Amino acid sequence: MAPQERAVGVREPSPPSAAAAEQQDPAGEDSPGSAGAALDLSTDGGGEGEAGDELALTAAKRDEYLALAQRTQADFENYRKRVARDAAAAETRGLVRVARELLPSLDNLGRAVAHADDGDTDPVLIDGLMLVQRELLGALQRVGIESYGEAGERFDPELHEAVAQQPFEGRAAGEIVEVYQPGYRLAGGALVRPARVLVAG
Repeated sequence: MAPQERAVGVREPSPPSAAAAEQQDPAGEDSPGSAGAALDLSTDGGGEGEAGDELALTAAKRDEYLALAQRTQADFENYRKRVARDAAAAETRGLVRVARELLPSLDNLGRAVAHADDGDTDPVLIDGLMLVQRELLGALQRVGIESYGEAGERFDPELHEAVAQQPFEGRAAGEIVEVYQPGYRLAGGALVRPARVLVAG
């Protein structure tokens, strides 16, 4: 009778249900909390990777555009300097050309003034000729063209054209004795016309 009484009067504990085990086991794979944490971690990691790639791509494009802008600026600066040099050279060529066309008339005006002093020419006419001569020389000087060549200077083959060379007493060899035609040059050194001179030999 005892075994039967134990079977009837004593109730043995039943094993925990599967649902309760899932709720009680915090480390279970099927736990809602653990699944959510794993999902959040994977999502955060993917977002950081995409943001880093976009940042690197943006930085690369920025560097590329900056290099392009610097090259463009350097090319424009070189172009500006080249245009300025070309404009200055063109202006110099224009001045030299105009001066060469005017110099023969200026030479004839100088000869007229020199011969007028020797004769009985009207002083008013002489003054007028000298005034025109001064104005022409002043105009050349204002655009940077100056005359040169005087007796007593040393002969320079780059600046002077020797019409004749002969010995002169009291003059050193290579000294300019007489200037037949004055020379003209730009203030920067470019030659417009060499001076024609007589040189002591």
